[in-house]
Amino acid sequence: MTRSNLQPTRFNRAIERLGAQLLGNLRGNWRLRSSVVLALLLGFYAGSNLTAYVLLEMPGGRPMAVLTMVLLVELVVRLRGRLVRATPGLGWVLVDNLRIGMVYAVVIEAFKLGT
Repeated sequence: MTRSNLQPTRFNRAIERLGAQLLGNLRGNWRLRSSVVLALLLGFYAGSNLTAYVLLEMPGGRPMAVLTMVLLVELVVRLRGRLVRATPGLGWVLVDNLRIGMVYAVVIEAFKLGT
């Protein structure tokens, strides 16, 4: 059974690129995939602990701690934009996943608190 060839339209090329990007995360070295997932989980863990313990001890309270965290996250985003022009290496992917995990933990904590 053969697959029918589709015409090379823009939509078909976009679907093929999307499929390659989604399946590209499933292929490859297991060490790379596991380290990326671990970075995401460690970022979530760090963000959860930050909101639970550090916010209470920081001078200025919650607003100052959240402002500091937002500034640090934005600094990482700006540095990545200036330093990485092509496909990011493993280090930048890990830093991105740590950042995403931390932001996700803070957002979840805000929903729990109702603020």
